[in-house]
Amino acid sequence: MFSHVMIGTNDLEKSKAFYDATLATLGVKPGRVDGHRVFYRTATGVFSVTKPINGQPATPANGGTVGFACNSGAEADAWHAAGLAHGGATCENPPGIREGSFGNLYLAYLRDPDGNKICALHRLPA
Repeated sequence: MFSHVMIGTNDLEKSKAFYDATLATLGVKPGRVDGHRVFYRTATGVFSVTKPINGQPATPANGGTVGFACNSGAEADAWHAAGLAHGGATCENPPGIREGSFGNLYLAYLRDPDGNKICALHRLPA
């Protein structure tokens, strides 16, 4: 359904260091800088961080979350730890299993250095 997801940043270098570290735990190669943006390309889509084109400060979406697929709860934990070590802040509940109408999920939430809410998600077998 999606071709890419792009979020804003006010500090491209800090954001690149954060996402290089967190996405590396998911097997994603370091991002490529293209002027005022950083791109992370995978077989399933593109994630990008950009300085706003209009020159205004980047602000996080109220109610918005970007979720990254994980292969295990351990991978989500590694993602979370890398994020904390690179300027992220934990939010919501600590990483762990959540029961819901879509089945059991292992979730880990962070705010990136710009305040964007991101999530690592592993769908547990039924």
